[in-house]
Amino acid sequence: MKHLDHIGIAVNNLDDALSTYVEVLGLECEGKELVEDQQLKTALLIVGDTHLELLEPTSHDSNVGRFLEKRGEGIHHLAFYVDDIDKAMDEYKSKGMKFIDEKPRQGAYGKTIAFMHPKSTNGVLIELVEKK
Repeated sequence: MKHLDHIGIAVNNLDDALSTYVEVLGLECEGKELVEDQQLKTALLIVGDTHLELLEPTSHDSNVGRFLEKRGEGIHHLAFYVDDIDKAMDEYKSKGMKFIDEKPRQGAYGKTIAFMHPKSTNGVLIELVEKK
């Protein structure tokens, strides 16, 4: 892992959350994206060398929707940048780590992603991110 890419934060309403982070805290919104296959809307906020990714589900049946229903708003995942996601996944699997994604997939903002299972990472959902 090279560095922290972003922290994912589950929110009930993206526009309300953006108001807090942009208007109150003074962060800059780098962009918004609808990620249809993951049933969510996202906004990416710049915080120094990393980002906050706000996540609003578009369906209660989505992963983020179920997360919000069980736990409420808050930190959803930590995302770490890797140079080669396939190589990183092979390395972590060889060390006993379990993955939700058996192979990398397309994520928001042109990134290739894969999620490690929280049961392998002390209860924390970890996302691996490769930027093309």
